Amino acid sequence: MPLRLLGATAIYYQCPKSTLLADMMKRNLTDLDFVALSKHVSRIPELFSRLQYVPNERVNTLYGANRQIYFDPRNSRSVDIFFDKLSFNHEIDLSKRLHIDPVTISLADLLLEKLQIVKMSEKDAKDVIVLLHEHGLDGPGGAVDAGYVAKLLSDDWGFFHTATMNLTKVKDYLTGIQSMPQQDKALVSGRIEDLALRIESEKKSFKWKMRARVGTRAPWYNEAEDVENRKLSGGDV
Repeated sequence: MPLRLLGATAIYYQCPKSTLLADMMKRNLTDLDFVALSKHVSRIPELFSRLQYVPNERVNTLYGANRQIYFDPRNSRSVDIFFDKLSFNHEIDLSKRLHIDPVTISLADLLLEKLQIVKMSEKDAKDVIVLLHEHGLDGPGGAVDAGYVAKLLSDDWGFFHTATMNLTKVKDYLTGIQSMPQQDKALVSGRIEDLALRIESEKKSFKWKMRARVGTRAPWYNEAEDVENRKLSGGDV
């Protein structure tokens, strides 16, 4: 039964060389978030019961097929488990991608997870900076699959619009970080520019072009459901 870590904790796990940078930006980590396959949904309660976690009965009853929440009373840690996909402002299907990394969702999916947040917070911007400081694009080994990101966004204008806006926001935020060395800023800024160019230059689908004609005159994203008043950008996802 594969469980893959996601969110800020996953990014910091994947970026051990950037620990000092993370400390400088004062990004605190609290809860844990995982994704699992829906075919294993019935096995999750037993697993977390053995780990001495307490289920959130209301959320798990109402939303359990898509999302479950557990709580560890020993350290006040909350754990969210999502199944198959992340459906917030934009949908990210992970059902066929959990094999890419043995611990977390892939680097590309970690990046997309942050870029899909319409109201990107300072915490989210910091996570993107740490990820792109540690990992380049399309290189050997641990690199962000920019081709996958660009291809995915080339078929979904709404996601494309949100993601490209957020890359600009992250780049603007980056310039104001006083504690970050200039050479590190230049490294991250260059990778943001390269990724933006890859996304822009990818051939767009007919569906993308039709939706682009409408633009922002119609809603281009989903209103993320706030389970238990815990918003995506406010937690550690």
